[in-house]
Amino acid sequence: MEANHSSRFKRGKKITLADIAESLNVSKTLVSLVLNNKGDQNGISKETQRRVIEIAQRFDYKPNQLARGLRLGKTNTVGFIVADISNIFYSKLARMIEDELNKFGYNLIICSSDEKLDKEAKMIQFLRDKHVDGLIVSSTLNDSKIFNSLAEEHYPFVLIDRHFPNLQANYVGVDNYSGSFQAVNKLISLGHKKIAILSISPSHISSVNERNEGYFDALKKAGIGTDNFLYCQIPFDNIKGGVDWAIKELLRSDQEISAIYTVNNNLALHCLETLRDLQISVPDQISLISFDDIEFFNFVSPSISAISQPLDEIANQAVRILMKEINHRDDDISKERVILPAKLVLRESVRSLAK
Repeated sequence: MEANHSSRFKRGKKITLADIAESLNVSKTLVSLVLNNKGDQNGISKETQRRVIEIAQRFDYKPNQLARGLRLGKTNTVGFIVADISNIFYSKLARMIEDELNKFGYNLIICSSDEKLDKEAKMIQFLRDKHVDGLIVSSTLNDSKIFNSLAEEHYPFVLIDRHFPNLQANYVGVDNYSGSFQAVNKLISLGHKKIAILSISPSHISSVNERNEGYFDALKKAGIGTDNFLYCQIPFDNIKGGVDWAIKELLRSDQEISAIYTVNNNLALHCLETLRDLQISVPDQISLISFDDIEFFNFVSPSISAISQPLDEIANQAVRILMKEINHRDDDISKERVILPAKLVLRESVRSLAK
């Protein structure tokens, strides 16, 4: 019988549990028990075990991990949905989350929503169809309906960077308001009064709103009137063009701005590029400060001042909470809301106007 194995299993064809069982005239259950090291405890003879293992090794049998995962109730995969994986903030965070998940024997599937509501909804369903054990999401959705449904199912998920104020859910992020207030307040302390802000759409995103509020409240606390003209909202799908247009409009006005604050690193990089094209010196003519510190800010000239987020801690906390959710999926455990501090890193892009 065993002499016919080579003809039974065609070269290059992936063999299955059923193929091994049929070739040895035994049941699939018996083969599964042997390959899962349960042959002895189920009374399967050493000779039969030897034959099963020999066939599996000779023809490089690889189990269907999805099917196995479904039988065990876990696939050891996690889905990670972000707005834009090309953004250095998200790509670096993804790597840290992946490394942290690997410690628990989990793999990561990464998806980008491109700040599109319908695409994010499709990505969530796609990952559910892949039977991932849980989700980590930086959501672009304008309401929490999908996450309400996930919560009702006791489906494990953790929101990061962005949250829904009225949703009781696990969340890990930084104090966006305090970080933004800190950045703008520093500019004010250095004598800046005409401070423009480059924000971004969509405007319903919690982290963006909190950074906007920090900007306006810092100005109000200092007794500096706010001017809607200095508030520029840049469309996500045209950041370069939007930044270019906004800066040219600001410079054409009689506002005589002395500083620009951007709510993320992409805006800051495009802002620096536009100012260089216009031969506007940073910081001699305009100071620049950003939320979202990245390593690249250290190496451009001038180096860019920024609000730094503890990415390693965000990754560690998100994975810790998700593992707890996965391992206690059927239990009614309390949700965690982790708010981490953000700190200002002052570099060459800001100058003092104080006399």
